[in-house]
Amino acid sequence: MDIWVDPACPRAWITSRWLMEATPVHHLEVRIRVMSLAILNEETETSPEYAAGLKTAKHPVRVLIAAEERHDPDAVTQLYTAMGTRHHVNGEADFGEVIPEALADAGLEADLAEAALLTDFDELLLASHQTGMSLVGNDVGTPVVRVDDVAFFGPVITLAPRARPPDYSSTQWSR
Repeated sequence: MDIWVDPACPRAWITSRWLMEATPVHHLEVRIRVMSLAILNEETETSPEYAAGLKTAKHPVRVLIAAEERHDPDAVTQLYTAMGTRHHVNGEADFGEVIPEALADAGLEADLAEAALLTDFDELLLASHQTGMSLVGNDVGTPVVRVDDVAFFGPVITLAPRARPPDYSSTQWSR
């Protein structure tokens, strides 16, 4: 099973956690793949706020691609998890700060952060992005999930189902 994500997307984060939660219960193998909302929206008219966010949106996805090139797909999963925990769970908004901390959390080399500002990995990023979008079309976003020969957009959910009862007293569940 593959899931294409952009670290900036909260819906992709929730879906990825749902799949990771289901992995040991249902003996799944999930591969985190990279797509880019910046690439998807290059030709799209968006709000000024969204357009401003897209200016740096390639930074975390470039670092994910660089980690995969240097290591393997498991490095993407570890780094995506570290980025998402910092960004979506802990509320750290600035990927300029999230990226180096997430690399440390994932046990990856600090110099991978340099890929954020380089175009060296953009061809590989575009290829990964296009692979995911070719399965469902460009009229969707992230996540894209592929199970065997079937691919779909979503699910777009607000809370991840849990194999264990959640601790609703934790701040993770409060809004």
